[in-house]
Amino acid sequence: MMQTKTQSKRIRQLASSLVLAGLFISSHSLIAQDYKPVEGKIMTKWAEQVNPKSPLPEYPRPQLKRSQWQNLNGLWQYAITNAAQDAIPTKFDGKILVPYPVESALSGVGKTVGEDHALWYNTVINQKNISSKERLLLHFGAVDWRTDVYVNGKKVGRHEGGYDPFSFDITPYLQKGKTQQISIRVWDPTDKGPQPRGKQVSGPNGIWYTPVTGIWQTVWTELVPETYIVSTKQTPDLDASSLMVSANVIGAQNGDQVKFVALDKGEIVAQTTATAGTTTNLSIKTPHNWSPTDPHLYQLQITVLRKGKQIDAVSSYFAMRKSSLVKDSKGITRMGLNNKPIFQFGPLDQGWWPDGLYTAPTDEALLFDIEQTKKMGFNMIRKHIKIEPARWYYYCDSLGMLVWQDMPSGDLGGNTWDNHPGISNGLNRDKQRSAASEGYYRKEWKAMIDATYNFPSIVVWTPFNEAWGQFKTVDITKWTKNYDPSRLVNSASGGNFFWVGDMLDLHNYPDPAMPDPEVFGKSGMALVLGEFGGLGLPISGHTWQQNDNWGYQSFKNQDELLKRYSQLIQRLKKLIPLGLSAAVYTQTTDVEVETNGIMTYDRKVIKMPEDKLHDLHAPLYQEEN
Repeated sequence: MMQTKTQSKRIRQLASSLVLAGLFISSHSLIAQDYKPVEGKIMTKWAEQVNPKSPLPEYPRPQLKRSQWQNLNGLWQYAITNAAQDAIPTKFDGKILVPYPVESALSGVGKTVGEDHALWYNTVINQKNISSKERLLLHFGAVDWRTDVYVNGKKVGRHEGGYDPFSFDITPYLQKGKTQQISIRVWDPTDKGPQPRGKQVSGPNGIWYTPVTGIWQTVWTELVPETYIVSTKQTPDLDASSLMVSANVIGAQNGDQVKFVALDKGEIVAQTTATAGTTTNLSIKTPHNWSPTDPHLYQLQITVLRKGKQIDAVSSYFAMRKSSLVKDSKGITRMGLNNKPIFQFGPLDQGWWPDGLYTAPTDEALLFDIEQTKKMGFNMIRKHIKIEPARWYYYCDSLGMLVWQDMPSGDLGGNTWDNHPGISNGLNRDKQRSAASEGYYRKEWKAMIDATYNFPSIVVWTPFNEAWGQFKTVDITKWTKNYDPSRLVNSASGGNFFWVGDMLDLHNYPDPAMPDPEVFGKSGMALVLGEFGGLGLPISGHTWQQNDNWGYQSFKNQDELLKRYSQLIQRLKKLIPLGLSAAVYTQTTDVEVETNGIMTYDRKVIKMPEDKLHDLHAPLYQEEN
């Protein structure tokens, strides 16, 4: 698998060649002159590289790869109608560039939809005739929020969830001939509904941002046999030197088997065969451990066999790593990787873009933020109340970046928030959610864990941020821990504290602080600083708006910013011997009116030099912990 930037480039080139060979979109969708980005906002340098004929052409699912696929990104027709309309429009408002959200500049539309309206998409694709033993799947990386899918005017199904991938088998809805019509209806209430929605609000202000409605990740079709692998589950057990594996196979018959083959740099290191639908183990002798300094990846080939004959095959990858709590030489509980203490330090990363909002303009842009974070000397990223496309995690896996994954918040309000951890059970501080609200949360949290489970870079799940919609904390935390015991669980980053989970997380601005080690040091939890910093510096010509930008503490120039940041790091260093196990600095980039990023929102200015940051951060990992 990819280990270097050079190999990353080769993979992107290969993915692009597959796209050029297999992309079939209607002729009206390929007219580049029909498209131009919406003007009036700052843009990243990658905006100029967006090709309206094939935006984001890379293969979108690195953990389950096949060769027969078609990327449907490009110019589609769109219409914004009354929310009550459930019939496919006969007239459309114009063209929209999929997969950029309709509110974004790169969509070419730049309009707000809101809860009183529905957003419709329409396109016609060319699809070669398929045999009676094949199925055509229509995949969506993510669509926010309620999606109804139609093929040739007939409704295929509905999906609710703004962050998880979903698919439909559209084979029964195909008509004779090569052309097939695909229509999509999306309804998204943003902050007017109880569903998870992260930082989106209908009236953006302060730390709350522009709504994201509709398709915001790649749309694609995939040709599969009648019996096919729909997903896999891969769990490394470093202590047992094994990988627990299983495959979910659709259409399996009695006697069908699944063969798993693990490879290291192309050489087979383990293989086993199991009955379809069962779990088995691959013995990985003398495992090469994955870590931020050595992000070693193994390849994995999965094949469905029927009487010895190959029916379906996919390729994937895995890593041998363990995320757990450990004791240091002084008996202090620490966050551990591969049974050793490791101080985890990284930025709060919100994954927003001035031109694409939730959607990075190009794959190179998606990779850029991770590469820069690595160059700055961070070994971790806290992905803040957003789920990224699969390729983002793929790059974290490949480059060696630990990830704390937040659940996108929703249904805010109604909490009594005590920002300073206490000792009470906190039952009076849990929000009382409706049955519908709780149902959306649980369904989408499970779906998001399932979708990202196989990425080894993810070492922490965070169900709640602060007290934003925090409810049934003990129950949700225990469920998460039981559902995935291979990772640590941070029950509520900076939120109301309950005696549950693996970490006690404090937020403090701007200076570093930590939960009192005298009170909490013997709790058996790791003590972490989930947010601090927020040092602001607006750079003229690189801000979302000209005036009224803010940070938690603002500075006049880059020298002042670096001096203050250096003071924070020196303070942070002193907390580590006391028991601090991790810290998160706010934040990677500016986001809309927030100017407290290390980089500007357009990524064109890095406010503090990477080499100086790297040198400042290096001693943090050398402390005795």
